[in-house]
Amino acid sequence: MSDEDITLTAGDAEVTVRPGNGGRIGGLRIDGVELLRQGERFGCFPMVPWCGRIRDGRFRDGATVHQMPLNSPPHAIHGTVRDGAWRPARVQTDEAVITYDLVEPWPYPGRVTQQIALTPDSLTLTMAVETYDSSFPAQIGWHPWFNRNLGGEDVRVDFTPAWQEERGADHLPTGNRIEPRPGPWDDCFGMPGGVDVTLTWPGQLELKVASREEWVVVYDEQEAAVCVEPQTGPPDGLNTLPRLVTPLEPLEAATTWTWRRL
Repeated sequence: MSDEDITLTAGDAEVTVRPGNGGRIGGLRIDGVELLRQGERFGCFPMVPWCGRIRDGRFRDGATVHQMPLNSPPHAIHGTVRDGAWRPARVQTDEAVITYDLVEPWPYPGRVTQQIALTPDSLTLTMAVETYDSSFPAQIGWHPWFNRNLGGEDVRVDFTPAWQEERGADHLPTGNRIEPRPGPWDDCFGMPGGVDVTLTWPGQLELKVASREEWVVVYDEQEAAVCVEPQTGPPDGLNTLPRLVTPLEPLEAATTWTWRRL
């Protein structure tokens, strides 16, 4: 069953969930208008157990150094779960829960649960990483590809970050925080009060991406789409700012998209 798409509906909103293709959201349609870039690699995929790039694909856990496959040479990017098939645990008209058991190349056993909840004017994605065995560092994030154009003017991206992570030549944060710079971006920003980014398709739709997390990567260097990625830490965060998953304390995060017609 995991290869079958799941369709959720609420009012005139419709979401396609694709458990068999990395647990991604394959589509979000409002009044029949598709907001997400279509294709096997696009939609909105979960980034777990890390977000963005890991430098040289290596991260340290205590005295142990782990090597991940270099799927974006010379780095490893966006976790492992987007390459696997998830299992539906519960499906209702406007909500689905899907799960994924962490396997190699990730070195630790664990389970990821993602809840997708749709209302007529919002979509909430909630994710948790649990372990019943050894503790490990992890990150959670989402990587949506919003269509730049819905048939009118191009989308406008508005947000007020407290800082921008300075990006080195290797595309990874240097550790310095700088004043936010104008785009185009493939950059990580800090929003200590929580992620709050507004996408506006003039005369058509306004969509807000919100999360209690304080990190967001904005990527708008492609012609077709714009990415706004809330996450629990910066790129290379397994090395620089690890969040620990323990048998007593899972790592949890959520993001909500709300929209209104203009």
